[in-house]
Amino acid sequence: MKIAPFKVEDWMNEYEKYSIYDLGNTTVQTLSLDELFELTGENKQEFFDNLSKQKLGYGYIKGLPAFKTGVKNLYNTIETDDIIPTIGAAGANHLVFYSLVEPSDRVISVIPTYQQLYSIPQSFGADVKYLRLTPENKFLPDLDELKKLVNEKTKLICINNPNNPSGSLIDEKTLQEIIEIARSVNAYILSDEVYRGLNLTDEYTPSVADLYEKGISVCSMSKIFSLAGVRLGWIACKDNEAMGKFIRHREYNMISCSLLDENIAALALKHYDKIIGRNKIAIRKCFEILDNWVAGQKHISYTKPRAGTTAMLYYDFDMTSEELCDRLAKEKGVFLTPGFCFETEHCFRVGYCKSPDVLKQGLEKISDFIQELN
Repeated sequence: MKIAPFKVEDWMNEYEKYSIYDLGNTTVQTLSLDELFELTGENKQEFFDNLSKQKLGYGYIKGLPAFKTGVKNLYNTIETDDIIPTIGAAGANHLVFYSLVEPSDRVISVIPTYQQLYSIPQSFGADVKYLRLTPENKFLPDLDELKKLVNEKTKLICINNPNNPSGSLIDEKTLQEIIEIARSVNAYILSDEVYRGLNLTDEYTPSVADLYEKGISVCSMSKIFSLAGVRLGWIACKDNEAMGKFIRHREYNMISCSLLDENIAALALKHYDKIIGRNKIAIRKCFEILDNWVAGQKHISYTKPRAGTTAMLYYDFDMTSEELCDRLAKEKGVFLTPGFCFETEHCFRVGYCKSPDVLKQGLEKISDFIQELN
Protein backbone atom coordinates (compact mmCIF):
# COMPACT_ATOMS: atom_id res chain seq x y z
CA MET A 1 0.00 0.00 0.00
CA LYS A 2 1.41 3.37 -1.01
CA ILE A 3 1.32 6.45 1.19
CA ALA A 4 2.66 9.96 0.64
CA PRO A 5 5.93 10.94 2.36
CA PHE A 6 5.20 12.50 5.76
CA LYS A 7 6.62 15.93 4.99
CA VAL A 8 6.77 17.33 8.53
CA GLU A 9 8.40 14.24 10.00
CA ASP A 10 10.84 13.90 7.11
CA TRP A 11 11.83 17.57 7.45
CA MET A 12 12.27 17.37 11.21
CA ASN A 13 14.30 14.18 11.00
CA GLU A 14 16.65 15.84 8.50
CA TYR A 15 16.95 19.35 9.94
CA GLU A 16 16.96 18.86 13.71
CA LYS A 17 20.69 18.19 13.44
CA TYR A 18 21.24 21.85 12.51
CA SER A 19 19.20 23.11 15.45
CA ILE A 20 20.85 25.63 17.74
CA TYR A 21 17.63 27.61 18.11
CA ASP A 22 14.78 25.10 18.15
CA LEU A 23 11.67 26.82 16.83
CA GLY A 24 10.53 23.68 15.03
CA ASN A 25 9.25 21.44 17.79
CA THR A 26 5.82 22.08 19.25
CA THR A 27 5.76 20.78 22.82
CA VAL A 28 5.71 23.15 25.79
CA GLN A 29 9.06 23.06 27.60
CA THR A 30 9.20 19.29 28.06
CA LEU A 31 9.13 17.97 31.64
CA SER A 32 11.69 15.57 33.08
CA LEU A 33 10.47 12.99 35.60
CA ASP A 34 12.20 14.96 38.36
CA GLU A 35 10.34 18.09 37.28
CA LEU A 36 7.05 16.18 37.08
CA PHE A 37 7.36 15.00 40.68
CA GLU A 38 8.46 18.42 41.88
CA LEU A 39 5.50 20.08 40.15
CA THR A 40 2.89 17.57 41.35
CA GLY A 41 4.23 17.09 44.87
CA GLU A 42 3.95 13.32 44.57
CA ASN A 43 6.36 11.07 46.45
CA LYS A 44 8.83 9.92 43.80
CA GLN A 45 10.39 7.13 45.87
CA GLU A 46 7.01 5.68 46.79
CA PHE A 47 5.82 5.85 43.19
CA PHE A 48 8.83 4.01 41.81
CA ASP A 49 8.86 1.49 44.65
CA ASN A 50 5.28 0.57 43.80
CA LEU A 51 5.99 0.55 40.07
CA SER A 52 9.04 -1.69 40.55
CA LYS A 53 6.88 -4.34 42.20
CA GLN A 54 4.56 -4.65 39.24
CA LYS A 55 5.01 -7.59 36.90
CA LEU A 56 5.83 -6.35 33.40
CA GLY A 57 3.08 -8.21 31.64
CA TYR A 58 0.55 -6.71 29.27
CA GLY A 59 -1.20 -4.90 32.11
CA TYR A 60 -4.77 -3.76 31.50
CA ILE A 61 -5.51 -4.51 27.85
CA LYS A 62 -8.15 -1.78 27.62
CA GLY A 63 -6.15 0.69 29.69
CA LEU A 64 -5.01 1.24 33.26
CA PRO A 65 -8.13 2.30 35.24
CA ALA A 66 -6.34 5.23 36.90
CA PHE A 67 -5.20 6.47 33.49
CA LYS A 68 -8.69 6.21 31.98
CA THR A 69 -10.20 7.98 34.98
CA GLY A 70 -7.73 10.82 34.47
CA VAL A 71 -8.68 11.06 30.78
CA LYS A 72 -12.40 10.96 31.64
CA ASN A 73 -11.96 14.05 33.80
CA LEU A 74 -10.86 16.05 30.72
CA TYR A 75 -14.39 15.73 29.29
CA ASN A 76 -17.94 16.52 30.45
CA THR A 77 -19.90 13.49 29.24
CA ILE A 78 -17.27 10.83 28.46
CA GLU A 79 -17.09 7.70 30.65
CA THR A 80 -14.12 5.36 31.06
CA ASP A 81 -15.73 2.83 28.68
CA ASP A 82 -15.70 5.54 26.00
CA ILE A 83 -11.87 5.75 26.07
CA ILE A 84 -9.33 3.64 24.17
CA PRO A 85 -5.61 4.16 24.93
CA THR A 86 -3.23 4.24 21.96
CA ILE A 87 0.43 4.79 21.16
CA GLY A 88 0.29 8.57 21.05
CA ALA A 89 -2.23 10.67 19.14
CA ALA A 90 -0.53 9.46 15.96
CA GLY A 91 -1.60 5.94 16.86
CA ALA A 92 -5.10 7.16 17.66
CA ASN A 93 -5.57 8.93 14.33
CA HIS A 94 -4.25 5.93 12.43
CA LEU A 95 -6.57 3.58 14.33
CA VAL A 96 -9.61 5.73 13.51
CA PHE A 97 -8.88 5.72 9.78
CA TYR A 98 -7.84 2.06 9.75
CA SER A 99 -11.10 1.11 11.46
CA LEU A 100 -13.64 3.30 9.68
CA VAL A 101 -12.51 4.26 6.18
CA GLU A 102 -13.34 2.13 3.15
CA PRO A 103 -12.27 2.76 -0.46
CA SER A 104 -14.62 5.30 -2.09
CA ASP A 105 -15.71 6.79 1.24
CA ARG A 106 -15.53 10.56 1.22
CA VAL A 107 -13.26 12.06 3.87
CA ILE A 108 -13.10 15.84 4.27
CA SER A 109 -10.09 17.31 6.03
CA VAL A 110 -9.12 20.83 6.91
CA ILE A 111 -5.79 21.93 5.49
CA PRO A 112 -3.24 23.07 6.64
CA THR A 113 -3.17 20.53 9.43
CA TYR A 114 -1.27 17.47 10.60
CA GLN A 115 -0.72 15.40 7.46
CA GLN A 116 -2.12 12.20 8.96
CA LEU A 117 -5.62 13.63 8.66
CA TYR A 118 -5.58 13.49 4.86
CA SER A 119 -2.69 11.26 3.73
CA ILE A 120 -3.75 8.17 5.69
CA PRO A 121 -7.32 8.08 4.28
CA GLN A 122 -5.90 8.78 0.82
CA SER A 123 -3.69 5.69 1.20
CA PHE A 124 -6.83 3.62 1.94
CA GLY A 125 -8.41 4.74 -1.33
CA ALA A 126 -10.79 7.29 0.17
CA ASP A 127 -12.14 10.22 -1.81
CA VAL A 128 -10.37 12.95 0.18
CA LYS A 129 -11.50 16.55 -0.19
CA TYR A 130 -9.67 19.52 1.32
CA LEU A 131 -11.38 22.24 3.33
CA ARG A 132 -8.75 24.93 3.05
CA LEU A 133 -8.17 27.27 5.98
CA THR A 134 -6.96 30.73 4.98
CA PRO A 135 -5.50 33.75 6.78
CA GLU A 136 -8.35 35.82 5.31
CA ASN A 137 -10.82 33.68 7.31
CA LYS A 138 -8.57 33.55 10.41
CA PHE A 139 -7.76 29.91 9.58
CA LEU A 140 -11.31 28.86 10.47
CA PRO A 141 -13.46 26.47 8.42
CA ASP A 142 -15.63 28.00 5.72
CA LEU A 143 -18.99 26.39 6.52
CA ASP A 144 -20.51 27.18 3.13
CA GLU A 145 -17.61 25.37 1.48
CA LEU A 146 -18.01 22.44 3.87
CA LYS A 147 -21.69 22.13 2.91
CA LYS A 148 -20.64 21.88 -0.75
CA LEU A 149 -18.09 19.14 0.00
CA VAL A 150 -20.28 16.74 2.00
CA ASN A 151 -22.34 14.11 0.20
CA GLU A 152 -24.10 10.85 1.01
CA LYS A 153 -20.77 8.98 0.92
CA THR A 154 -19.10 11.21 3.53
CA LYS A 155 -17.69 9.01 6.30
CA LEU A 156 -15.53 11.50 8.19
CA ILE A 157 -15.02 15.22 8.58
CA CYS A 158 -11.56 15.86 10.06
CA ILE A 159 -10.78 18.98 12.05
CA ASN A 160 -7.86 19.99 14.25
CA ASN A 161 -8.85 22.16 17.21
CA PRO A 162 -6.78 24.10 18.18
CA ASN A 163 -5.19 24.03 14.76
CA ASN A 164 -1.60 23.05 14.06
CA PRO A 165 0.07 24.99 12.42
CA SER A 166 -1.94 28.23 12.61
CA GLY A 167 -3.05 28.27 16.25
CA SER A 168 -6.65 29.05 15.28
CA LEU A 169 -9.46 27.98 17.61
CA ILE A 170 -12.97 26.90 16.58
CA ASP A 171 -15.52 28.19 19.07
CA GLU A 172 -18.52 26.19 20.31
CA LYS A 173 -21.04 27.92 18.03
CA THR A 174 -19.01 27.03 14.95
CA LEU A 175 -18.44 23.49 16.24
CA GLN A 176 -22.21 23.08 16.59
CA GLU A 177 -22.67 24.24 12.99
CA ILE A 178 -20.06 21.73 11.79
CA ILE A 179 -21.87 19.05 13.78
CA GLU A 180 -25.18 19.87 12.08
CA ILE A 181 -23.52 19.54 8.68
CA ALA A 182 -22.02 16.18 9.69
CA ARG A 183 -25.32 15.00 11.14
CA SER A 184 -27.11 15.83 7.88
CA VAL A 185 -25.11 13.08 6.11
CA ASN A 186 -24.60 10.81 9.17
CA ALA A 187 -20.84 11.41 9.15
CA TYR A 188 -18.37 11.11 11.98
CA ILE A 189 -16.26 14.07 13.04
CA LEU A 190 -12.66 13.30 13.94
CA SER A 191 -11.24 16.15 16.00
CA ASP A 192 -7.50 16.10 16.65
CA GLU A 193 -7.44 17.91 20.01
CA VAL A 194 -3.83 17.49 21.11
CA TYR A 195 -3.58 21.19 22.05
CA ARG A 196 -7.02 21.44 23.68
CA GLY A 197 -6.84 23.56 26.82
CA LEU A 198 -3.67 25.43 25.83
CA ASN A 199 -5.49 28.68 25.10
CA LEU A 200 -4.01 32.15 25.13
CA THR A 201 -7.10 33.39 26.97
CA ASP A 202 -9.20 31.71 29.67
CA GLU A 203 -12.02 30.69 27.35
CA TYR A 204 -13.12 27.05 27.57
CA THR A 205 -12.78 24.82 24.51
CA PRO A 206 -15.38 22.02 24.38
CA SER A 207 -14.53 18.67 22.87
CA VAL A 208 -16.41 17.36 19.86
CA ALA A 209 -16.83 14.07 21.76
CA ASP A 210 -18.97 15.90 24.33
CA LEU A 211 -21.02 17.77 21.74
CA TYR A 212 -21.78 15.14 19.09
CA GLU A 213 -22.99 11.54 19.30
CA LYS A 214 -20.61 10.62 16.45
CA GLY A 215 -17.77 12.86 17.60
CA ILE A 216 -14.31 11.32 17.94
CA SER A 217 -11.75 13.13 20.09
CA VAL A 218 -8.06 12.30 19.74
CA CYS A 219 -5.55 13.58 22.28
CA SER A 220 -2.28 12.61 23.96
CA MET A 221 0.20 13.29 26.75
CA SER A 222 2.62 15.03 24.36
CA LYS A 223 1.50 18.66 24.06
CA ILE A 224 -0.86 19.53 26.92
CA PHE A 225 1.22 17.63 29.48
CA SER A 226 4.73 18.26 28.06
CA LEU A 227 5.37 14.49 28.14
CA ALA A 228 5.98 13.51 24.52
CA GLY A 229 8.37 10.79 25.71
CA VAL A 230 5.39 9.08 27.36
CA ARG A 231 4.12 7.58 24.14
CA LEU A 232 0.48 7.53 25.11
CA GLY A 233 -2.65 8.94 23.53
CA TRP A 234 -6.31 8.06 23.37
CA ILE A 235 -9.58 8.03 21.47
CA ALA A 236 -12.70 9.31 23.26
CA CYS A 237 -16.02 8.51 21.57
CA LYS A 238 -19.57 7.65 22.65
CA ASP A 239 -20.58 5.86 19.43
CA ASN A 240 -20.75 2.14 20.24
CA GLU A 241 -20.43 0.99 16.64
CA ALA A 242 -17.25 2.98 16.08
CA MET A 243 -15.79 1.93 19.44
CA GLY A 244 -16.36 -1.71 18.60
CA LYS A 245 -14.45 -1.28 15.35
CA PHE A 246 -11.61 0.54 17.09
CA ILE A 247 -11.20 -2.25 19.63
CA ARG A 248 -11.38 -4.98 16.97
CA HIS A 249 -8.70 -3.35 14.81
CA ARG A 250 -6.55 -2.41 17.82
CA GLU A 251 -6.22 -6.08 18.73
CA TYR A 252 -4.37 -6.68 15.47
CA ASN A 253 -1.68 -4.03 15.82
CA MET A 254 -0.96 -3.18 19.47
CA ILE A 255 -2.81 -5.40 22.05
CA SER A 256 -2.09 -2.91 24.87
CA CYS A 257 -0.11 0.19 25.74
CA SER A 258 2.99 0.33 27.91
CA LEU A 259 2.27 -0.33 31.58
CA LEU A 260 5.10 2.03 32.55
CA ASP A 261 3.79 4.85 30.35
CA GLU A 262 0.26 4.44 31.68
CA ASN A 263 1.38 4.76 35.29
CA ILE A 264 3.34 7.95 34.61
CA ALA A 265 0.46 9.36 32.56
CA ALA A 266 -2.05 8.56 35.31
CA LEU A 267 0.05 10.53 37.79
CA ALA A 268 0.24 13.52 35.43
CA LEU A 269 -3.48 13.42 34.67
CA LYS A 270 -4.23 13.43 38.39
CA HIS A 271 -2.52 16.84 38.51
CA TYR A 272 -3.95 18.29 35.30
CA ASP A 273 -4.57 21.70 36.85
CA LYS A 274 -0.96 22.12 37.96
CA ILE A 275 0.51 21.10 34.61
CA ILE A 276 -1.92 23.07 32.45
CA GLY A 277 -1.43 26.07 34.73
CA ARG A 278 2.34 25.88 34.25
CA ASN A 279 1.97 25.50 30.50
CA LYS A 280 -0.52 28.33 30.06
CA ILE A 281 1.91 30.69 31.77
CA ALA A 282 4.69 29.45 29.50
CA ILE A 283 2.80 29.81 26.21
CA ARG A 284 1.46 33.26 27.08
CA LYS A 285 4.92 34.53 28.00
CA CYS A 286 6.41 33.15 24.80
CA PHE A 287 3.54 34.39 22.65
CA GLU A 288 4.14 37.94 23.90
CA ILE A 289 7.75 37.66 22.72
CA LEU A 290 6.67 36.40 19.30
CA ASP A 291 3.90 38.96 18.91
CA ASN A 292 6.20 41.86 19.73
CA TRP A 293 8.78 40.58 17.26
CA VAL A 294 6.24 40.22 14.42
CA ALA A 295 4.97 43.75 15.10
CA GLY A 296 8.47 45.07 14.40
CA GLN A 297 8.97 43.23 11.11
CA LYS A 298 8.32 44.83 7.70
CA HIS A 299 8.40 41.59 5.76
CA ILE A 300 6.62 39.23 8.18
CA SER A 301 2.91 39.03 8.98
CA TYR A 302 0.58 36.55 10.60
CA THR A 303 -2.90 35.79 11.86
CA LYS A 304 -2.46 35.84 15.61
CA PRO A 305 -2.89 32.39 17.14
CA ARG A 306 -5.49 31.90 19.84
CA ALA A 307 -4.32 28.58 21.22
CA GLY A 308 -1.71 25.85 21.00
CA THR A 309 2.02 26.31 20.58
CA THR A 310 2.41 27.21 16.90
CA ALA A 311 1.91 30.10 14.47
CA MET A 312 2.16 30.45 10.70
CA LEU A 313 4.35 33.40 9.68
CA TYR A 314 4.07 34.73 6.12
CA TYR A 315 6.84 36.63 4.31
CA ASP A 316 6.79 38.86 1.23
CA PHE A 317 10.13 38.14 -0.45
CA ASP A 318 10.67 35.83 -3.40
CA MET A 319 11.86 32.56 -1.93
CA THR A 320 10.23 29.17 -1.46
CA SER A 321 9.57 28.06 2.09
CA GLU A 322 11.90 25.10 1.62
CA GLU A 323 14.81 27.32 0.56
CA LEU A 324 14.14 29.82 3.34
CA CYS A 325 14.04 27.22 6.12
CA ASP A 326 16.97 25.29 4.65
CA ARG A 327 19.14 28.40 4.66
CA LEU A 328 18.02 29.52 8.10
CA ALA A 329 18.92 26.09 9.48
CA LYS A 330 22.31 25.81 7.78
CA GLU A 331 23.41 29.46 7.97
CA LYS A 332 21.85 30.59 11.26
CA GLY A 333 21.09 27.41 13.19
CA VAL A 334 17.37 28.26 13.34
CA PHE A 335 15.16 25.18 13.11
CA LEU A 336 11.74 25.98 11.57
CA THR A 337 9.13 24.05 9.59
CA PRO A 338 8.50 25.29 6.03
CA GLY A 339 5.00 25.94 4.75
CA PHE A 340 5.30 23.34 2.00
CA CYS A 341 5.04 20.68 4.73
CA PHE A 342 1.46 21.94 5.17
CA GLU A 343 0.67 22.33 1.46
CA THR A 344 1.11 26.12 1.65
CA GLU A 345 3.82 28.52 0.47
CA HIS A 346 5.61 31.74 1.40
CA CYS A 347 5.21 30.94 5.08
CA PHE A 348 6.77 28.88 7.84
CA ARG A 349 5.63 27.40 11.14
CA VAL A 350 7.13 28.61 14.39
CA GLY A 351 6.90 26.47 17.49
CA TYR A 352 7.15 29.32 19.97
CA CYS A 353 6.96 27.50 23.31
CA LYS A 354 10.52 26.45 23.98
CA SER A 355 12.50 28.54 26.47
CA PRO A 356 11.99 32.33 26.15
CA ASP A 357 15.74 32.85 25.68
CA VAL A 358 15.93 30.37 22.79
CA LEU A 359 12.86 31.98 21.21
CA LYS A 360 14.33 35.49 21.45
CA GLN A 361 17.69 34.41 20.07
CA GLY A 362 16.12 32.43 17.23
CA LEU A 363 13.90 35.33 16.20
CA GLU A 364 16.90 37.66 16.25
CA LYS A 365 18.70 35.30 13.88
CA ILE A 366 15.70 35.38 11.53
CA SER A 367 15.83 39.19 11.64
CA ASP A 368 19.53 39.08 10.74
CA PHE A 369 18.81 36.75 7.83
CA ILE A 370 16.04 38.99 6.47
CA GLN A 371 18.28 42.06 6.76
CA GLU A 372 21.00 40.29 4.79
CA LEU A 373 18.50 39.62 1.97
CA ASN A 374 17.80 43.34 1.49
